[in-house]
Amino acid sequence: MIDLDPFGYDTPEQIAAWTAHLRGLEGCLRLLNDADGMLTAGDMPEYLFRRTNGVVGLLEKLIQTGCRHAIETKAEQLTIDLLQRCTVSPTDLPDLDAESGEQPRIPEVPASKKRKRRGRNSVFDDPGPAAGIAGGA
Repeated sequence: MIDLDPFGYDTPEQIAAWTAHLRGLEGCLRLLNDADGMLTAGDMPEYLFRRTNGVVGLLEKLIQTGCRHAIETKAEQLTIDLLQRCTVSPTDLPDLDAESGEQPRIPEVPASKKRKRRGRNSVFDDPGPAAGIAGGA
């Protein structure tokens, strides 16, 4: 039996170990638009840690769900925006008994940053015929 504690993300060594694990997963993915650094570059390592608390089983389920979604939507690449639409629930971990404490706490999906919608440009709207000119008068 192997005891695999969750990864940490507090020290440079812990972050390096997490990133190395993500790099290993990245090498196993087969998406048409995948790229080096898909899981390890930019904000992705920190995002994945927040989504999984460093729990390997949750990470694997999130990546599986994300890959399935990427293939179905023809995105063929994992991005934070795509993973925001993916959830992992206790039903995704049927082999773990929630009552005995085997099942890890699953973090909430972080709220995506909402963009402020701009109003519709109505400069070119046609207001119709002028009032009082109706009927050719």
